[in-house]
Amino acid sequence: MISEQQFQTELDIIIQNGIREDIGPGDYSSLACIPNSAVGRAKLLVKDKGIIAGVAFAKMIAERVDSSLQMEIFIEDGATVKYGDVAFHLFGSSQSILKAERLLLNSMQRMSAIATKTNEFVQLLEGTKTQILDTRKTTPGFRACEKWAVKIGGGANHRFALYDMIMLKDNHNDFAGGITAAINKTKQYLEQHKLDLKIIVEARDLKEVEEIIQNEGIHRILLDNFNFDDTCKAVAKIGTICQTESSGNINENTIRHYAECGVNFISSGALTHSVYNMDLSLKAF
Repeated sequence: MISEQQFQTELDIIIQNGIREDIGPGDYSSLACIPNSAVGRAKLLVKDKGIIAGVAFAKMIAERVDSSLQMEIFIEDGATVKYGDVAFHLFGSSQSILKAERLLLNSMQRMSAIATKTNEFVQLLEGTKTQILDTRKTTPGFRACEKWAVKIGGGANHRFALYDMIMLKDNHNDFAGGITAAINKTKQYLEQHKLDLKIIVEARDLKEVEEIIQNEGIHRILLDNFNFDDTCKAVAKIGTICQTESSGNINENTIRHYAECGVNFISSGALTHSVYNMDLSLKAF
């Protein structure tokens, strides 16, 4: 996984690019009708229900737009919210509040939706040893925030990108000349380049599971699109040799069944690619 410093750098880039995209040379609507000296206050109003996420990120945005803006937080990230709740108040330059408004809201609405979806899956897994993981199926340019939201919702992060973990999927294995060939080439590459990266290998069936466990140094086997019976057989066959992960068309109706097969992890792209933004607004008062 990436370091905290790398993660912070990603957040900084998101904020910088968001300001560039939305404000550009200036918020002419505000500049045209609101004096530079005007001060005001606004509240973050919740108009939905779920898990709030992005409060800390909103504070980072506000501080970047105008370091003199002040925020009074009433509801922290990870809390359950309902219609009418107020997450925080924002005080300071009226122009600055309006500059920060859209980037702040867009980020929080998306992050809260992801945290809410993740938490629903976490509750479905309660009492099992299985953790829910995100994937790289994220919004381009917004990955750090979306993965942060998954953690706020109680889930765990998979690899951040292509550079912080090895994942040999079906296409890698086929292009490399087979699973064992792909694994051996990968080990040689890591040794040659002095890289310390964990190796995950995808299996499409029980025969491929058998082949993978004949190789040493595998961190996790990804059981992709396995049915319940084959998942249970694979978990029993793998035992404590390495970790197990299920993926592929797993939803709210099936996730518990896969967890009861004994897999360590279930990864779901739906956490980040199939959510509806939480309804939030920033209102002057």
